[in-house]
Amino acid sequence: MKIVSKVLFTLVLCTALLPLNSWGQRKLASYQKYINHYSGLAIRHQQKYKIPASITLAQGILESGAGQSVLARKSNNHFGIKCHSDWKGGRVYHDDDKRGECFRKYKKVEDSYEDHSRFLAERSRYAELFKLKITDYKGWARGLQRCGYATDKAYANKLIKVIEDYQLYKYDTQGGRSKNAKTSVPAPIIKRTVYKTHGLIYVYAEDNDTFQSIAEATGMKAKQLIKYNEVPAGFPLQKGDIVYLQKKKKKADKPHYTHVVQIGESMHTIAQQYGIRIENLYKMNKQDPDYIPQEGDVLKLR
Repeated sequence: MKIVSKVLFTLVLCTALLPLNSWGQRKLASYQKYINHYSGLAIRHQQKYKIPASITLAQGILESGAGQSVLARKSNNHFGIKCHSDWKGGRVYHDDDKRGECFRKYKKVEDSYEDHSRFLAERSRYAELFKLKITDYKGWARGLQRCGYATDKAYANKLIKVIEDYQLYKYDTQGGRSKNAKTSVPAPIIKRTVYKTHGLIYVYAEDNDTFQSIAEATGMKAKQLIKYNEVPAGFPLQKGDIVYLQKKKKKADKPHYTHVVQIGESMHTIAQQYGIRIENLYKMNKQDPDYIPQEGDVLKLR
């Protein structure tokens, strides 16, 4: 399912751009248009099939080139799903891993979304993903690559980047409304253990944590924590995430000279791991904000 992977990079070069987002990357207008058009459909499929809406949208964007690939425009196939032996519907042929491979053809886009959801929900190879929390988009992204949905070694990292750059995670909770708006009852203040590594102080996020709850527990302001950790407002925390209580460094401490990228890592997670600023991590590796780390890449840390 890599037939449209090249479209992603083509669109980066030729599609109109929106202003810089909170992470410093430029947003593609075509991506935002796709999200606006199909987010409701992705949410409905999350409710029906328990697949995170963020994952569905990110896969749709990557696999269809935000709806602009030939496969998407002429065959309504937004997820790059091939025919397989059990497929009885329409067919179309494109070059992918091999020449003239058979891909599924649909009457309308909604049929492609339905088939994609059933493709994941009804195959045992993806069963382990449905044990994850609906908000664990990183786990889903890693699992899709591990289970063989795509042959691209950077597939999980690409999904995570799209989800985080376009804040698709917000669609995984309450139909797109902010998780913090779920209830007026304040979360209990949990006493925090403060750690110090790389000369920086930080805490670990707990289940259902937010930057607001951590701010209240540490006597800080949520805006400060969001700035220190280089995330947009509303960014979801998962248990075990590092939350810095002060500004990160320009480079990693010795002896951390390099990092080998693993499945499901982003420039942000790597920067958090070593307590360095994302901007500096890009600069040290002579990469622009559109760079997506691939499994096995070696990144400089200082």
